[in-house]
Amino acid sequence: MSEVTRIVQRVQDGDHEALEQLFPLVYEELRRMAAAQMAREVPGQTLQPTALVNEAWLRLGGDGQATWENRGHFFGAAAEAMRRILIDRARRRSREKHGGNLERVALDELDIATETDDETLIAVSEALERLEEVDPMGAKLIKLRFFTGLTNVEAANALGLAERTAKRTWAYARAWLHSELTR
Repeated sequence: MSEVTRIVQRVQDGDHEALEQLFPLVYEELRRMAAAQMAREVPGQTLQPTALVNEAWLRLGGDGQATWENRGHFFGAAAEAMRRILIDRARRRSREKHGGNLERVALDELDIATETDDETLIAVSEALERLEEVDPMGAKLIKLRFFTGLTNVEAANALGLAERTAKRTWAYARAWLHSELTR
């Protein structure tokens, strides 16, 4: 049993001090996950991996009702929190009252920055919600791989799956998403 799982179980038992001990243990891995996700975002993002980790942490333990079963469940919840944060930001940026259709201009280069691809991010999130109804494990695997940058082996370990099962699930879920997004 990993140290993270032991602390998660203490949190489940109502030990509030355990929650404070958990953050330093998982911070580097959460930051790596956030950095991997932010690397896939379009240039010009103002959200940094550290801020994404901190906001995800607030969402994970903010209500004081943390309900994680083990290490894998915790990181799955963290992946979901990061996904929701990025989706919320994409939706907020795409609203007209927040300049949704305006183009960002880099003043130092006087060049138009790359358009954000928020619509794709929102479409993927909505398709993931539909996939969750059909194949919950596939949706979890996609979230861990796409939104946190875990490898197939890391995601399989986090979900408690055999690597071959994770590969099959990944192939099916990816094909299903592709079908949904190209309609």
